[in-house]
Amino acid sequence: MSEILSVKEKIGYGLGDAASHIVFDNVMLYMMFFYTDIFGIPAGYVGTMFLVARALDALSDPCMGLIADRTRTRFGKFRPYVLFGAVPFGIVCVFTYSTPELSMGGKMVYAAVTYTLLTLMYTVVNIPYCALGGVITADPTQRISLQSYRFVLATAGGMLSTVLMMPLVNLLGGEDKAFGFQAGIGVLALAAVLMLAFCFATTKERVSDEGTVKGTMREDLRDIFQNDQWRIVGWLTLLNILAVSVRGGAMMYYVTYILGNPAVFAMFLGTYSVGNLIGSALAKPLTDWRCKVSIFWWTNAALAVLSIAMFWVPVNASATMFIFIFAIGVLHQLVTPIQWVMMSDTVDYGEWKNGKRLTGVSFAGTLFVLKLGLALGGALIGWLLAGAGYQSNAATQNPATLASIIALFTLVPGACYLLSAIICKRFYTLRTPVLRNILDELAAGAHRNSQSYLNQEMQHENQ
Repeated sequence: MSEILSVKEKIGYGLGDAASHIVFDNVMLYMMFFYTDIFGIPAGYVGTMFLVARALDALSDPCMGLIADRTRTRFGKFRPYVLFGAVPFGIVCVFTYSTPELSMGGKMVYAAVTYTLLTLMYTVVNIPYCALGGVITADPTQRISLQSYRFVLATAGGMLSTVLMMPLVNLLGGEDKAFGFQAGIGVLALAAVLMLAFCFATTKERVSDEGTVKGTMREDLRDIFQNDQWRIVGWLTLLNILAVSVRGGAMMYYVTYILGNPAVFAMFLGTYSVGNLIGSALAKPLTDWRCKVSIFWWTNAALAVLSIAMFWVPVNASATMFIFIFAIGVLHQLVTPIQWVMMSDTVDYGEWKNGKRLTGVSFAGTLFVLKLGLALGGALIGWLLAGAGYQSNAATQNPATLASIIALFTLVPGACYLLSAIICKRFYTLRTPVLRNILDELAAGAHRNSQSYLNQEMQHENQ
Protein backbone atom coordinates (compact mmCIF):
# COMPACT_ATOMS: atom_id res chain seq x y z
CA MET A 1 0.00 0.00 0.00
CA SER A 2 1.41 3.41 -0.98
CA GLU A 3 2.28 6.01 1.64
CA ILE A 4 -0.17 8.89 2.11
CA LEU A 5 1.71 12.14 1.64
CA SER A 6 1.49 14.72 4.41
CA VAL A 7 0.08 18.17 3.79
CA LYS A 8 3.44 19.62 4.83
CA GLU A 9 5.26 17.68 2.10
CA LYS A 10 2.69 18.66 -0.53
CA ILE A 11 3.02 22.32 0.47
CA GLY A 12 6.81 22.03 0.48
CA TYR A 13 6.82 20.52 -2.98
CA GLY A 14 4.38 23.16 -4.25
CA LEU A 15 6.54 26.01 -2.95
CA GLY A 16 9.34 24.80 -5.22
CA ASP A 17 7.19 25.58 -8.24
CA ALA A 18 5.97 28.82 -6.66
CA ALA A 19 9.63 29.87 -6.67
CA SER A 20 10.05 28.91 -10.32
CA HIS A 21 6.89 30.76 -11.33
CA ILE A 22 8.20 33.96 -9.81
CA VAL A 23 10.60 33.95 -12.76
CA PHE A 24 8.61 31.97 -15.34
CA ASP A 25 5.51 34.18 -15.12
CA ASN A 26 7.61 37.33 -15.08
CA VAL A 27 9.37 36.32 -18.29
CA MET A 28 6.04 35.44 -19.87
CA LEU A 29 4.22 38.64 -18.92
CA TYR A 30 6.85 41.35 -18.51
CA MET A 31 10.10 40.42 -20.25
CA MET A 32 9.06 41.47 -23.76
CA PHE A 33 7.62 44.77 -22.47
CA PHE A 34 10.69 45.31 -20.22
CA TYR A 35 13.09 44.85 -23.12
CA THR A 36 11.16 47.01 -25.60
CA ASP A 37 9.84 49.83 -23.41
CA ILE A 38 12.28 49.96 -20.46
CA PHE A 39 15.65 48.77 -21.81
CA GLY A 40 14.89 50.09 -25.30
CA ILE A 41 15.70 47.07 -27.51
CA PRO A 42 13.82 46.58 -30.81
CA ALA A 43 10.87 44.15 -30.60
CA GLY A 44 12.04 42.13 -33.59
CA TYR A 45 15.45 41.52 -32.01
CA VAL A 46 13.90 40.46 -28.70
CA GLY A 47 11.60 37.98 -30.43
CA THR A 48 14.53 36.46 -32.32
CA MET A 49 16.66 36.39 -29.15
CA PHE A 50 13.96 34.45 -27.30
CA LEU A 51 13.88 31.85 -30.04
CA VAL A 52 17.66 31.55 -30.57
CA ALA A 53 18.18 31.03 -26.83
CA ARG A 54 16.18 27.82 -27.15
CA ALA A 55 18.89 26.33 -29.36
CA LEU A 56 21.07 26.11 -26.26
CA ASP A 57 18.23 24.49 -24.34
CA ALA A 58 18.15 21.73 -26.96
CA LEU A 59 21.51 20.69 -25.48
CA SER A 60 21.32 21.88 -21.87
CA ASP A 61 17.91 20.47 -20.95
CA PRO A 62 18.48 16.81 -21.93
CA CYS A 63 22.03 16.99 -20.53
CA MET A 64 20.66 18.19 -17.20
CA GLY A 65 18.09 15.41 -17.19
CA LEU A 66 20.69 12.77 -18.01
CA ILE A 67 23.00 14.11 -15.29
CA ALA A 68 20.19 14.14 -12.73
CA ASP A 69 19.19 10.56 -13.60
CA ARG A 70 22.77 9.45 -12.82
CA THR A 71 23.16 11.48 -9.63
CA ARG A 72 23.59 9.53 -6.39
CA THR A 73 23.83 11.45 -3.11
CA ARG A 74 22.64 11.03 0.44
CA PHE A 75 20.03 13.70 -0.35
CA GLY A 76 18.70 11.75 -3.35
CA LYS A 77 18.94 12.30 -7.10
CA PHE A 78 16.95 15.48 -7.63
CA ARG A 79 16.68 17.35 -4.33
CA PRO A 80 20.32 18.55 -4.19
CA TYR A 81 19.90 20.62 -7.34
CA VAL A 82 16.84 22.35 -5.87
CA LEU A 83 18.91 23.46 -2.87
CA PHE A 84 22.30 24.29 -4.34
CA GLY A 85 20.94 25.98 -7.47
CA ALA A 86 18.68 28.35 -5.56
CA VAL A 87 21.08 31.22 -4.77
CA PRO A 88 22.72 31.41 -8.24
CA PHE A 89 19.21 31.33 -9.72
CA GLY A 90 18.16 34.33 -7.64
CA ILE A 91 21.28 36.33 -8.47
CA VAL A 92 20.91 35.83 -12.22
CA CYS A 93 17.27 37.01 -12.00
CA VAL A 94 18.49 40.40 -10.75
CA PHE A 95 21.16 40.72 -13.46
CA THR A 96 18.58 39.92 -16.15
CA TYR A 97 16.36 42.79 -15.02
CA SER A 98 19.27 45.24 -14.81
CA THR A 99 19.71 48.09 -17.34
CA PRO A 100 23.36 49.17 -17.57
CA GLU A 101 24.21 52.28 -19.59
CA LEU A 102 25.42 50.80 -22.88
CA SER A 103 25.22 51.44 -26.59
CA MET A 104 22.38 49.75 -28.48
CA GLY A 105 24.76 46.97 -29.54
CA GLY A 106 25.97 46.60 -25.97
CA LYS A 107 22.39 46.39 -24.70
CA MET A 108 21.61 43.64 -27.20
CA VAL A 109 24.65 41.62 -26.14
CA TYR A 110 23.94 42.14 -22.42
CA ALA A 111 20.31 41.09 -22.83
CA ALA A 112 21.29 37.98 -24.79
CA VAL A 113 23.94 36.90 -22.25
CA THR A 114 21.87 37.48 -19.11
CA TYR A 115 18.70 35.99 -20.60
CA THR A 116 20.65 32.89 -21.64
CA LEU A 117 22.14 32.57 -18.14
CA LEU A 118 18.66 32.87 -16.68
CA THR A 119 17.36 30.02 -18.84
CA LEU A 120 20.39 27.87 -17.89
CA MET A 121 19.87 28.40 -14.15
CA TYR A 122 16.17 27.73 -14.60
CA THR A 123 17.19 24.43 -16.22
CA VAL A 124 19.55 23.50 -13.37
CA VAL A 125 16.84 24.03 -10.74
CA ASN A 126 13.60 23.22 -12.50
CA ILE A 127 14.38 19.98 -14.34
CA PRO A 128 15.33 18.16 -11.12
CA TYR A 129 12.38 19.82 -9.37
CA CYS A 130 9.89 18.59 -11.97
CA ALA A 131 11.42 15.09 -11.92
CA LEU A 132 11.13 15.08 -8.13
CA GLY A 133 7.34 14.97 -8.45
CA GLY A 134 7.62 11.63 -10.24
CA VAL A 135 9.63 9.97 -7.44
CA ILE A 136 7.87 11.31 -4.34
CA THR A 137 5.06 8.80 -4.91
CA ALA A 138 3.97 6.25 -7.52
CA ASP A 139 0.31 6.28 -6.50
CA PRO A 140 -1.87 7.97 -9.21
CA THR A 141 -4.28 9.48 -6.67
CA GLN A 142 -1.45 10.89 -4.56
CA ARG A 143 0.21 12.22 -7.69
CA ILE A 144 -2.89 14.19 -8.66
CA SER A 145 -3.15 15.53 -5.11
CA LEU A 146 0.54 16.46 -5.09
CA GLN A 147 0.29 18.24 -8.44
CA SER A 148 -2.91 19.99 -7.39
CA TYR A 149 -1.12 21.42 -4.34
CA ARG A 150 1.81 22.27 -6.58
CA PHE A 151 -0.20 24.33 -9.01
CA VAL A 152 -2.29 26.10 -6.39
CA LEU A 153 0.97 27.28 -4.84
CA ALA A 154 2.62 27.83 -8.24
CA THR A 155 -0.30 30.07 -9.18
CA ALA A 156 0.09 31.91 -5.89
CA GLY A 157 3.79 32.35 -6.69
CA GLY A 158 2.90 33.64 -10.13
CA MET A 159 0.45 36.08 -8.55
CA LEU A 160 3.11 37.17 -6.05
CA SER A 161 5.42 37.85 -8.95
CA THR A 162 3.15 39.32 -11.59
CA VAL A 163 0.47 41.13 -9.61
CA LEU A 164 2.99 42.66 -7.20
CA MET A 165 5.69 43.38 -9.78
CA MET A 166 4.36 46.72 -11.00
CA PRO A 167 3.44 47.97 -7.50
CA LEU A 168 6.98 47.04 -6.41
CA VAL A 169 8.40 48.82 -9.46
CA ASN A 170 6.47 51.96 -8.58
CA LEU A 171 7.17 51.74 -4.85
CA LEU A 172 10.90 51.04 -5.08
CA GLY A 173 11.73 52.92 -8.26
CA GLY A 174 9.26 55.78 -8.41
CA GLU A 175 9.90 57.58 -11.67
CA ASP A 176 13.00 55.44 -12.29
CA LYS A 177 11.26 52.41 -13.79
CA ALA A 178 14.53 50.72 -14.71
CA PHE A 179 15.69 50.64 -11.08
CA GLY A 180 12.16 49.71 -10.00
CA PHE A 181 12.22 46.56 -12.13
CA GLN A 182 15.66 45.60 -10.81
CA ALA A 183 14.71 46.17 -7.16
CA GLY A 184 11.32 44.52 -7.58
CA ILE A 185 12.76 41.31 -9.00
CA GLY A 186 15.39 41.39 -6.24
CA VAL A 187 12.68 41.17 -3.58
CA LEU A 188 10.88 38.40 -5.45
CA ALA A 189 14.09 36.48 -6.12
CA LEU A 190 14.88 36.42 -2.40
CA ALA A 191 11.45 34.93 -1.74
CA ALA A 192 12.12 32.31 -4.44
CA VAL A 193 15.41 31.25 -2.84
CA LEU A 194 13.70 30.71 0.53
CA MET A 195 10.89 28.70 -1.09
CA LEU A 196 13.35 26.38 -2.84
CA ALA A 197 15.19 25.76 0.44
CA PHE A 198 11.90 24.84 2.13
CA CYS A 199 11.04 22.50 -0.76
CA PHE A 200 14.35 20.67 -0.27
CA ALA A 201 13.83 20.37 3.48
CA THR A 202 10.29 18.93 3.41
CA THR A 203 10.29 16.44 0.50
CA LYS A 204 11.46 12.83 0.21
CA GLU A 205 12.33 10.65 -2.79
CA ARG A 206 10.54 7.28 -2.51
CA VAL A 207 10.35 5.78 -6.02
CA SER A 208 13.66 4.10 -6.80
CA ASP A 209 15.05 3.10 -10.16
CA GLU A 210 17.37 0.50 -8.65
CA GLY A 211 17.26 -2.69 -10.64
CA THR A 212 16.17 -1.11 -13.91
CA VAL A 213 18.41 -1.44 -16.92
CA LYS A 214 20.90 1.41 -17.36
CA GLY A 215 22.47 2.34 -20.68
CA THR A 216 24.49 5.14 -22.16
CA MET A 217 23.20 8.70 -22.40
CA ARG A 218 22.72 8.21 -26.11
CA GLU A 219 20.61 5.10 -25.49
CA ASP A 220 18.52 6.97 -22.90
CA LEU A 221 17.77 9.74 -25.39
CA ARG A 222 16.84 7.16 -28.03
CA ASP A 223 14.50 5.39 -25.62
CA ILE A 224 12.80 8.66 -24.65
CA PHE A 225 12.09 9.62 -28.25
CA GLN A 226 10.79 6.10 -28.93
CA ASN A 227 8.23 6.55 -26.13
CA ASP A 228 5.18 7.42 -28.24
CA GLN A 229 3.10 8.65 -25.30
CA TRP A 230 5.91 10.92 -24.13
CA ARG A 231 5.96 12.49 -27.58
CA ILE A 232 2.19 13.07 -27.46
CA VAL A 233 2.40 14.79 -24.07
CA GLY A 234 5.27 16.87 -25.47
CA TRP A 235 2.99 18.20 -28.22
CA LEU A 236 0.21 18.89 -25.70
CA THR A 237 2.68 20.74 -23.47
CA LEU A 238 3.96 22.85 -26.36
CA LEU A 239 0.48 23.86 -27.48
CA ASN A 240 -0.76 24.72 -23.99
CA ILE A 241 2.27 26.82 -23.04
CA LEU A 242 2.18 28.53 -26.44
CA ALA A 243 -1.45 29.49 -25.80
CA VAL A 244 -0.81 30.96 -22.37
CA SER A 245 2.51 32.63 -23.28
CA VAL A 246 1.07 34.40 -26.33
CA ARG A 247 -1.98 35.61 -24.40
CA GLY A 248 0.12 36.54 -21.36
CA GLY A 249 2.77 38.34 -23.41
CA ALA A 250 0.10 40.25 -25.32
CA MET A 251 -1.84 41.21 -22.18
CA MET A 252 0.16 44.35 -21.37
CA TYR A 253 -0.17 45.53 -24.98
CA TYR A 254 -3.90 44.68 -24.95
CA VAL A 255 -4.78 46.71 -21.85
CA THR A 256 -2.51 49.57 -22.97
CA TYR A 257 -3.55 49.97 -26.59
CA ILE A 258 -6.90 48.16 -26.93
CA LEU A 259 -8.58 48.94 -23.61
CA GLY A 260 -6.62 52.20 -23.44
CA ASN A 261 -5.97 51.93 -19.70
CA PRO A 262 -2.63 50.45 -18.55
CA ALA A 263 -3.78 50.76 -14.92
CA VAL A 264 -6.30 47.97 -15.59
CA PHE A 265 -3.44 45.48 -16.06
CA ALA A 266 -3.10 44.58 -12.37
CA MET A 267 -6.85 43.96 -12.04
CA PHE A 268 -6.93 42.05 -15.30
CA LEU A 269 -4.03 39.85 -14.26
CA GLY A 270 -5.41 39.46 -10.74
CA THR A 271 -8.74 38.24 -12.12
CA TYR A 272 -6.94 35.69 -14.31
CA SER A 273 -4.79 34.56 -11.38
CA VAL A 274 -7.77 34.06 -9.05
CA GLY A 275 -9.26 31.88 -11.77
CA ASN A 276 -5.98 29.95 -11.86
CA LEU A 277 -6.18 29.26 -8.14
CA ILE A 278 -9.71 27.91 -8.44
CA GLY A 279 -8.76 25.78 -11.44
CA SER A 280 -5.81 24.20 -9.63
CA ALA A 281 -8.03 23.31 -6.67
CA LEU A 282 -10.67 21.74 -8.96
CA ALA A 283 -8.22 19.30 -10.61
CA LYS A 284 -8.32 16.70 -7.83
CA PRO A 285 -12.13 16.46 -7.30
CA LEU A 286 -12.83 16.45 -11.03
CA THR A 287 -10.31 13.70 -11.75
CA ASP A 288 -11.76 11.67 -8.89
CA TRP A 289 -15.08 11.92 -10.75
CA ARG A 290 -13.92 11.25 -14.31
CA CYS A 291 -10.80 9.99 -16.10
CA LYS A 292 -8.21 12.77 -16.17
CA VAL A 293 -7.68 12.33 -19.91
CA SER A 294 -11.36 13.07 -20.62
CA ILE A 295 -11.24 16.11 -18.35
CA PHE A 296 -8.11 17.29 -20.18
CA TRP A 297 -9.47 17.23 -23.72
CA TRP A 298 -12.94 18.53 -22.86
CA THR A 299 -11.39 21.46 -20.99
CA ASN A 300 -9.09 22.28 -23.90
CA ALA A 301 -12.09 22.25 -26.23
CA ALA A 302 -13.92 24.69 -23.93
CA LEU A 303 -10.84 26.94 -23.83
CA ALA A 304 -10.76 27.00 -27.63
CA VAL A 305 -14.40 28.08 -27.81
CA LEU A 306 -13.97 30.81 -25.17
CA SER A 307 -10.76 32.15 -26.73
CA ILE A 308 -12.26 32.44 -30.19
CA ALA A 309 -15.45 33.98 -28.77
CA MET A 310 -13.34 36.69 -27.12
CA PHE A 311 -12.37 37.97 -30.56
CA TRP A 312 -15.93 39.15 -31.10
CA VAL A 313 -16.30 41.00 -27.80
CA PRO A 314 -16.54 44.78 -28.43
CA VAL A 315 -13.46 46.72 -27.36
CA ASN A 316 -15.47 48.91 -24.98
CA ALA A 317 -17.01 45.90 -23.18
CA SER A 318 -14.22 45.66 -20.60
CA ALA A 319 -16.51 44.10 -17.95
CA THR A 320 -17.31 41.24 -20.34
CA MET A 321 -13.58 40.71 -20.95
CA PHE A 322 -13.04 40.32 -17.21
CA ILE A 323 -15.62 37.50 -17.17
CA PHE A 324 -13.92 35.79 -20.12
CA ILE A 325 -10.44 36.10 -18.65
CA PHE A 326 -11.63 34.68 -15.30
CA ALA A 327 -13.22 31.65 -16.97
CA ILE A 328 -10.13 31.05 -19.08
CA GLY A 329 -7.95 31.31 -15.96
CA VAL A 330 -10.01 28.60 -14.25
CA LEU A 331 -9.98 26.22 -17.21
CA HIS A 332 -6.33 26.65 -18.17
CA GLN A 333 -5.02 25.95 -14.70
CA LEU A 334 -7.42 23.02 -14.35
CA VAL A 335 -5.61 21.16 -17.14
CA THR A 336 -2.08 22.08 -16.03
CA PRO A 337 -1.79 19.67 -13.03
CA ILE A 338 -3.34 16.93 -15.18
CA GLN A 339 -0.73 17.54 -17.87
CA TRP A 340 2.14 17.04 -15.41
CA VAL A 341 0.59 13.84 -14.05
CA MET A 342 0.29 12.62 -17.63
CA MET A 343 4.03 13.20 -18.01
CA SER A 344 4.71 11.11 -14.89
CA ASP A 345 2.47 8.43 -16.39
CA THR A 346 4.60 8.34 -19.54
CA VAL A 347 7.65 7.61 -17.36
CA ASP A 348 5.82 4.60 -15.88
CA TYR A 349 4.80 3.58 -19.38
CA GLY A 350 8.41 3.81 -20.61
CA GLU A 351 9.63 1.66 -17.72
CA TRP A 352 6.84 -0.86 -18.44
CA LYS A 353 7.78 -1.08 -22.12
CA ASN A 354 11.57 -0.95 -21.94
CA GLY A 355 12.53 -1.80 -18.36
CA LYS A 356 14.18 1.63 -17.91
CA ARG A 357 12.92 4.40 -15.64
CA LEU A 358 14.12 7.69 -17.16
CA THR A 359 12.55 10.28 -14.88
CA GLY A 360 15.11 13.07 -15.18
CA VAL A 361 15.52 13.08 -18.94
CA SER A 362 11.76 12.71 -19.44
CA PHE A 363 11.04 15.86 -17.48
CA ALA A 364 14.04 17.57 -19.07
CA GLY A 365 12.38 17.06 -22.41
CA THR A 366 9.14 18.46 -21.04
CA LEU A 367 10.86 21.54 -19.65
CA PHE A 368 12.63 22.08 -22.96
CA VAL A 369 9.25 21.98 -24.69
CA LEU A 370 7.88 24.45 -22.13
CA LYS A 371 10.71 26.88 -22.73
CA LEU A 372 10.44 26.36 -26.49
CA GLY A 373 6.75 27.26 -26.29
CA LEU A 374 7.58 30.30 -24.18
CA ALA A 375 10.22 31.36 -26.71
CA LEU A 376 7.94 30.74 -29.69
CA GLY A 377 5.24 32.79 -27.98
CA GLY A 378 7.64 35.68 -27.38
CA ALA A 379 9.05 35.42 -30.89
CA LEU A 380 5.57 35.38 -32.43
CA ILE A 381 4.59 38.49 -30.49
CA GLY A 382 7.81 40.31 -31.38
CA TRP A 383 7.72 39.42 -35.07
CA LEU A 384 4.02 40.15 -35.51
CA LEU A 385 4.25 43.51 -33.73
CA ALA A 386 7.39 44.47 -35.67
CA GLY A 387 5.79 43.44 -38.96
CA ALA A 388 2.68 45.47 -38.15
CA GLY A 389 4.73 48.60 -37.44
CA TYR A 390 4.57 48.71 -33.62
CA GLN A 391 6.07 51.87 -32.09
CA SER A 392 7.19 51.54 -28.46
CA ASN A 393 5.83 54.14 -26.03
CA ALA A 394 3.56 55.62 -28.73
CA ALA A 395 0.29 57.17 -27.59
CA THR A 396 -1.60 55.22 -30.25
CA GLN A 397 -0.80 52.41 -32.68
CA ASN A 398 -1.75 51.91 -36.33
CA PRO A 399 -4.78 49.71 -37.23
CA ALA A 400 -2.60 46.75 -38.32
CA THR A 401 -0.84 46.72 -34.93
CA LEU A 402 -4.15 46.91 -33.06
CA ALA A 403 -5.56 44.01 -35.07
CA SER A 404 -2.40 41.99 -34.38
CA ILE A 405 -2.67 42.60 -30.65
CA ILE A 406 -6.32 41.46 -30.59
CA ALA A 407 -5.50 38.32 -32.59
CA LEU A 408 -2.58 37.47 -30.29
CA PHE A 409 -4.85 37.82 -27.27
CA THR A 410 -7.72 35.73 -28.64
CA LEU A 411 -7.45 33.75 -31.89
CA VAL A 412 -3.90 32.41 -31.59
CA PRO A 413 -4.46 30.87 -28.12
CA GLY A 414 -7.81 29.50 -29.34
CA ALA A 415 -6.15 27.66 -32.21
CA CYS A 416 -3.57 26.14 -29.84
CA TYR A 417 -6.23 24.85 -27.43
CA LEU A 418 -8.24 23.37 -30.29
CA LEU A 419 -5.25 21.42 -31.61
CA SER A 420 -4.47 20.22 -28.07
CA ALA A 421 -7.99 18.85 -27.62
CA ILE A 422 -7.86 17.02 -30.96
CA ILE A 423 -4.43 15.46 -30.34
CA CYS A 424 -5.33 14.29 -26.82
CA LYS A 425 -8.64 12.77 -27.91
CA ARG A 426 -7.13 11.00 -30.90
CA PHE A 427 -3.65 9.87 -29.84
CA TYR A 428 -3.17 9.74 -26.04
CA THR A 429 -3.77 6.16 -24.83
CA LEU A 430 -2.84 6.13 -21.11
CA ARG A 431 -6.36 6.33 -19.75
CA THR A 432 -7.18 5.13 -16.25
CA PRO A 433 -7.77 1.38 -16.93
CA VAL A 434 -4.61 1.10 -19.03
CA LEU A 435 -2.50 2.93 -16.47
CA ARG A 436 -3.76 0.81 -13.59
CA ASN A 437 -2.74 -2.34 -15.42
CA ILE A 438 0.71 -0.88 -16.14
CA LEU A 439 1.27 0.04 -12.49
CA ASP A 440 0.12 -3.40 -11.34
CA GLU A 441 2.56 -5.10 -13.69
CA LEU A 442 5.40 -2.79 -12.63
CA ALA A 443 4.68 -3.64 -9.01
CA ALA A 444 4.83 -7.33 -9.91
CA GLY A 445 8.10 -6.83 -11.79
CA ALA A 446 6.58 -7.58 -15.21
CA HIS A 447 7.14 -5.55 -18.38
CA ARG A 448 5.40 -5.65 -21.73
CA ASN A 449 6.62 -4.43 -25.08
CA SER A 450 3.37 -4.45 -26.98
CA GLN A 451 1.46 -1.47 -28.34
CA SER A 452 -1.29 -3.87 -29.38
CA TYR A 453 -2.21 -4.39 -25.74
CA LEU A 454 -2.84 -0.66 -25.33
CA ASN A 455 -4.96 -0.60 -28.47
CA GLN A 456 -7.07 -3.49 -27.14
CA GLU A 457 -7.61 -1.67 -23.84
CA MET A 458 -8.62 1.53 -25.64
CA GLN A 459 -11.08 -0.35 -27.84
CA HIS A 460 -12.59 -2.03 -24.79
CA GLU A 461 -12.99 1.28 -22.98
CA ASN A 462 -14.63 2.95 -25.96
CA GLN A 463 -17.21 0.19 -26.37
